[in-house]
Amino acid sequence: MLLETVAAISKLGYARRHPPEIVMKTASSTRLAIRFVTCAAGAGVAAALLSGALAAQPSTTHTFVPDRFYNTFSGAHPPALRIKSGDRVVTKTADASGTDWNGKQVASGPNPQTGPFYVEGAEPGDMLVVSIDKLEINRTTAYSSSLLAPYTVDPASLAGRVDRDPRRVTWLLDKAKGMARLDAPDVATIELPLRPMLGCLGVAPARKEAIATSTPGPFGGNMDYAGLNAGVKVMLPVNEPGALLFLGDGHARQGEGEVVGTGLETSLDVEFSVTVVKKKALAWPRLENDTYVMTLGSERPLLQAMQHATTELQRWLVADYGLSERGAATLMGQALEYEIANVVDPHFTVVAKIRKSILAGVKPGR
Repeated sequence: MLLETVAAISKLGYARRHPPEIVMKTASSTRLAIRFVTCAAGAGVAAALLSGALAAQPSTTHTFVPDRFYNTFSGAHPPALRIKSGDRVVTKTADASGTDWNGKQVASGPNPQTGPFYVEGAEPGDMLVVSIDKLEINRTTAYSSSLLAPYTVDPASLAGRVDRDPRRVTWLLDKAKGMARLDAPDVATIELPLRPMLGCLGVAPARKEAIATSTPGPFGGNMDYAGLNAGVKVMLPVNEPGALLFLGDGHARQGEGEVVGTGLETSLDVEFSVTVVKKKALAWPRLENDTYVMTLGSERPLLQAMQHATTELQRWLVADYGLSERGAATLMGQALEYEIANVVDPHFTVVAKIRKSILAGVKPGR
């Protein structure tokens, strides 16, 4: 079965624009699903996944309830749990101020992280693919700020503000209805659909750095991207042995840009799985959902964040889609879309993205 699958994939030329899902059945009747980790994974990624599959063991599901949290992304923190490529983890996060799913203060802010998770076999120069399988609220309240952050408005408008009190407001969360309702009738009547997301997802940074959990960077971190929801695959560079994966800063929902400095801050139940792709170096995080392939760049000023995201997307199109630099640039010039993920963190984050439906019809030049 394995040999037939490898032969079929080879014949398909790795199906650049229509990646297959391969299901192989081992002698022990264990099913191992191997998915291409970009919407059009190239030969290098496909070969890496196939190579890993030949030696893979049946995956394990781990349930991990954290009792210690961290406020830096760092390779110096001891692993909370050791897992393997293909494993699934069921865990929880505290909110941005350190309050857990029982309403108990268990950590200090900002953004205490669950983890780190040590992924066996992950080495510097590899790519870690994190599939967010489930994100659900696990309590009935959230909080948010109620003033636009200084970086989001004209500086002159700050002096003329009528409302200056940095007031935190409470939101009531109804999981059954899938709605969040503002519990501040003197402010406004607002009811919004839940859209749970992770504000933070990252690995240990390069160069032995310890970076505050308020900050995003090439390692991921506090990207505060409203599109980091269940069903997304996040691709991160491995900088330290084991990758050391952290997650936290759950939001019940968030507007683009995080313009008040918070989402609806709450604790979450999280389920994710990991895959290690050998010798697949990245410069910046990449994401994939059902509709888009995306790259995230983080820096100040905002222009530099845009430059990082744009450069990484062009690299991806050249490396995995077979396009030349000119071909990728020509496509991006007419099909590229941007989102501003955050303009409130120490580094701002910009998302560059292209629709999969467009990529499906693109062919490299001859």
